[in-house]
Amino acid sequence: MDKKYLSTVHKIYPAARTTEHAIDGLLDVIERKLGLKAGQLMYADSICCDDVNIIQYPARAYEMLGPFKMGGLSGFPFAGISGMNAFANHVPEEGAVVIFYAPHIGISRAGKIGEIHRIGQSDNSACCGAAVGALTKLMNNEILMDDITVLDYQMNAIEQIFLRHKDRIKNAEHPILEATEVMYEAIEQRIDVLISKTHYPCKHIIIAGGIFINGDKDTESYCEYKRFEHRNLETGQTSDWMKDF
Repeated sequence: MDKKYLSTVHKIYPAARTTEHAIDGLLDVIERKLGLKAGQLMYADSICCDDVNIIQYPARAYEMLGPFKMGGLSGFPFAGISGMNAFANHVPEEGAVVIFYAPHIGISRAGKIGEIHRIGQSDNSACCGAAVGALTKLMNNEILMDDITVLDYQMNAIEQIFLRHKDRIKNAEHPILEATEVMYEAIEQRIDVLISKTHYPCKHIIIAGGIFINGDKDTESYCEYKRFEHRNLETGQTSDWMKDF
């Protein structure tokens, strides 16, 4: 673990841990609580399709079945109800569903928010590029209400999400951080709607949400969990597992 870089991340996201440790913690809690191992878990994620998220994806996550990819640009679950229903039909009968969602944000080794140094490039680049691009248009008053095109649907949808929270983002001390929080809330709201409209042929759903934090090419990725809960589909009971995590 790069302790110097971790201290930089912790100045912005105090509860962040490496994605490897985050996945270890998630799987350990599930096994302790439910007696289920990784191979019994059908896993979906809703994170940005940015290549850096694949490069920095935690290896242990692949011990679960999947991941089924719900997310498009900025992590919004553009796969929609059809995607969620398809994923639900893949769960083992004696297993459980795990759904993880997160927007991502870059933090360079120097502490620059919203950019990272990528492999093979001499200069930093935006991360999340879609969020930074939408934010730039918002700050320049270039987003029009309900302006959504077929050719750039996902980007336009993100722009509309930011436009609905224009004052909140523009008045923030760090607009890119606030925009990332707005994105997290939008993703969470949509994930909850999709879950409510889906039948899962199993007893357990585990839902985790957070902020996925990318570093420079020579650093690890990190994650700050904001939600970790269990739903028993037989009893209808929901339990908060954050304290166990």
